[in-house]
Amino acid sequence: MKLVKITAVTAAFAATALAGTLVGAAPAYAATYAGECGSGYSVVNSAAIGTKGTVFLAYSSSTGKNCVIAKRNTAGSAVLVEAGLGISPVGSHWPAYEGDYFTSYAGPIYLSAANQCVDWMGRISGTEGGKRGTNCG
Repeated sequence: MKLVKITAVTAAFAATALAGTLVGAAPAYAATYAGECGSGYSVVNSAAIGTKGTVFLAYSSSTGKNCVIAKRNTAGSAVLVEAGLGISPVGSHWPAYEGDYFTSYAGPIYLSAANQCVDWMGRISGTEGGKRGTNCG
């Protein structure tokens, strides 16, 4: 009987450890920024678009412009991909926006916003990610 209890406890511990590993693991094919905004732009923020991709906010100190791209984890058949960028607070209309059916990413879209907070988003097939009121300086 004691051997059965140890085995059950060991199995429960192993299952819990495995579940923690699965929940905390990064997506197998997470999107990565590959310079889509052009020379002089560096990623300053990013946000997951559910499990479908990532939205990247890049900035160029030489131009004072922000850039956003919404990128799928894996390229494939064209789906609706959208990117939006504006000086915070943005209401229901994104001053800089691109949305269409893309195989990989939407954008780059640009906005001059030196020393101002920005709102930015990416949306892939209805799933949205992004942030509001960030990168204020």
